Amino acid sequence: MTSKIITIDGPAGAGKTTISKLLSQKLGIIYVDTGALYRGVAFEIKEQNINWKNGSDLEIFLKSLDLNFIMKNNSLVLMSSGRDISDFIRTPEISMLASLTSAKPLVRTALLDIQRKIAEKQDAVFEGRDMGTVVFPEAEYKFYLFADLTVRAKRRFDEMPEAVKDVNSVEQEMQTRDNNDSQRQIAPLKPARDAIQIDSTFLNIEQVVEKMLKIIEKP
Repeated sequence: MTSKIITIDGPAGAGKTTISKLLSQKLGIIYVDTGALYRGVAFEIKEQNINWKNGSDLEIFLKSLDLNFIMKNNSLVLMSSGRDISDFIRTPEISMLASLTSAKPLVRTALLDIQRKIAEKQDAVFEGRDMGTVVFPEAEYKFYLFADLTVRAKRRFDEMPEAVKDVNSVEQEMQTRDNNDSQRQIAPLKPARDAIQIDSTFLNIEQVVEKMLKIIEKP
């Protein structure tokens, strides 16, 4: 691997997205939200009413899928067949569907190539759930970010539109997703053996990024 690849894995609400973006900005490299790819798959499954539990239907659907990132206003946005779908993939429904469908080997295989092709061309921070364990096991720097469930749920609750706010249901959905992600047979959510684990429960964004920078920039 010739590019400098930094992976940040961890459960929902641990602060991965904000931290990954800030870290990439400070390092002057791109940020790739790999979870957005899985959400993109889930979004199109819902839009096209695909029976994703049927292997044949899922395979045909994935072959026709056209997901990629483009730069827009100095950030990467997710495109699906030329359409910017970034604003439609952050709902609780899409999050849960992404968690379920991401356990499918067909889905993971289809998206693996997209992620690795990005890494071949440039230095990048990759955020996800199996970046350090499966996608980039040889990455130069691997981090695993976690936090207390109640704290993570409150963070996600604060990000959501007022109309759908219910902190208890957010926490329940997050717990369900944690269980789905960590117990699935294919690429379960877990720290890579050589990942540096950071508990963000009592740390702010800047403090976490500072910890990471000290490790990355250590002489």
